[in-house]
Amino acid sequence: MKYQRLLIFLASIGLTISSIGCLVPGSTQTVIQPPAQSSIPAPIPQQIEAIAALPSFADLTDTVKHSVVSIDTETVITRRYIQRTVQGAGSGWIIDKSGLIVTNNHVIEGARSISVELENGKTYTPVSVKTDPASDIAVLKIDAGTLPALKVGDASKLRVGDWVLAVGNALGMGISVKDGIVSRLGVSIQTSPTESYSDLIETNAAINPGNSGGPLVNLDGEVIGITSLKLATGGVEGMGYAISIADALPVIQKLSE
Repeated sequence: MKYQRLLIFLASIGLTISSIGCLVPGSTQTVIQPPAQSSIPAPIPQQIEAIAALPSFADLTDTVKHSVVSIDTETVITRRYIQRTVQGAGSGWIIDKSGLIVTNNHVIEGARSISVELENGKTYTPVSVKTDPASDIAVLKIDAGTLPALKVGDASKLRVGDWVLAVGNALGMGISVKDGIVSRLGVSIQTSPTESYSDLIETNAAINPGNSGGPLVNLDGEVIGITSLKLATGGVEGMGYAISIADALPVIQKLSE
């Protein structure tokens, strides 16, 4: 009867006898039951190796960020005879050590003033601004001595699933880095009834206002795209787009002449 009351008491407070050991009648000895084996399988060696092989982007970031710039603009907008000044932010990257900087046309379009800030905090006003609205590409020239330029990569070698980094002045808060992969290639996007983009690189790297004009780089630190737009429809995430450097380079070369 004594043991029966003990078992009832233990059951009433939700304890499992086998999990804490059970009392053997007529003895003070406790028999310990081993815990049940976990149903979660242990990682296999290949899985452990795959986890260990995930890259660190620290060294790559240290190399690339010195060649990415923040672009701040002031644009005067007139509506119903009222003028107001709008502050804008974007990104760019150094393509030539002489001070040539690539960005999107829509970053600086219509701007009354343009300011380029290097990674070291120094600020410059462009001495030359050339644009191609059709391709949404612009090339700025600043006089800042010799600058670290980024290498241009071969976008034709990209594969869906390749790692990429989007580097830029997100939200106007300074240069930051977002990682992702190539999600699709050769994408076409209709941005208005009369305008569209084609041959875009889609990535799930986070693209935010201010990233426009910044570089999309591969793991070798080479520019393979120019971050340009994202889908901002409610419920849509991880769908940002970059102009392929293969399409942008001929325009950049022409604007650099």
